[in-house]
Amino acid sequence: MPFYIKRGSIPSKRHIQHKSAEGKLRYEEHISREGFSDIYSNVYHLFPPTRVKKIDKFIPVELQPTKDQTHRHHHLETFKLDPYGDWVFGRQYLAFNNDLVMATTSPVKNMDFFYKNGIADEILFVHQGHGTLESMFGKLNFSEGDYIVIPRSVIYTMTFESENNRLLVIESRGALHTPKRYRNNHGQLLEHAPFCERDFKVPEFTDPVNKEGEFKIFLRLESGIQPFVLAHHPFDLVGWDGYYYPWIFNINDFMPITGKVHQPPPVHQTFEADGYVICSFVPRLYDYHDQAIPAPYAHSNVESDEILYYVSGNFMSRRGISEGSITLHPMGLPHGPQPGRYEESIGKKETKELAVMVDTFRPLQLTNIAMQVDDDNYPFSWLSEDFK
Repeated sequence: MPFYIKRGSIPSKRHIQHKSAEGKLRYEEHISREGFSDIYSNVYHLFPPTRVKKIDKFIPVELQPTKDQTHRHHHLETFKLDPYGDWVFGRQYLAFNNDLVMATTSPVKNMDFFYKNGIADEILFVHQGHGTLESMFGKLNFSEGDYIVIPRSVIYTMTFESENNRLLVIESRGALHTPKRYRNNHGQLLEHAPFCERDFKVPEFTDPVNKEGEFKIFLRLESGIQPFVLAHHPFDLVGWDGYYYPWIFNINDFMPITGKVHQPPPVHQTFEADGYVICSFVPRLYDYHDQAIPAPYAHSNVESDEILYYVSGNFMSRRGISEGSITLHPMGLPHGPQPGRYEESIGKKETKELAVMVDTFRPLQLTNIAMQVDDDNYPFSWLSEDFK
């Protein structure tokens, strides 16, 4: 959802001299997508951004896919995974394909390092906790319900100010966008879109950090993490402008679209990227036809795998689901309300549920970690109302 922003001190034209009041030259850096053919920001440093002082040993990272290839529905109880680590090394990877990697993390400590994902954009959904994300572009305060979107190669760090912290993490091969149908030809969100530019938080500019020394950065690559040390603090920008920066959208700012009869999942769509979409299920009024059935009809995912991450509330079509549950309904298998839920929904006026849905257009591969918290009986939960 980037739009043009200008912060701090920048020159009147791109690629010309930019000096301090004392005549000291600033160092320009161009950060762009698709080479030089898509969105970008021009940033201005106190120091050249290339001053690497030391390169440490490469840290391999393996996703460990499960060998169990049984094609079935899954229910992952992620709150059974013990909290540990920080927001990077505490990530517990659950599923992946060529377009994205999904994980949850429950960090228990803050770490004094900087992080840079060199292969993926990051979407961090804050289920529990609050704190501050600081980057070279400035500061973003985050809280529960926030989608934090960090474009690849942005150097950042996170500080949690809460004890109980849980995040849903998506590492995305492609950039995240608002749906095209909600934008006009100029990129502005249309009047009938379920959110608008007012709902997006952008970085609060902070003074540049003028420090030299040793500052460790962990760079995420295809098969692991490469640590290196900069000779100066990476948050040394005196100014920047452009479309490339981190931003936040809170799920509670999504204004639901309702109808006389049951509306299909695309009305909940919030973002899209290469190979998948993200939808937000939020508190809303149910359908108002006098014979409406608010619970969704059974449907087959012919060309998508459906992930649903349950945040809070009582999800109308499911039993045995709790906070932090993830259901995976893979392509080729129909799914729908569990026994009794279809009938029970008749006459209901509203729902207080909160959930994040990710529909992928390539099959997902589960990991060994996911199988540790998988409910083997979930595929049989459509047999009778007595099933628990």
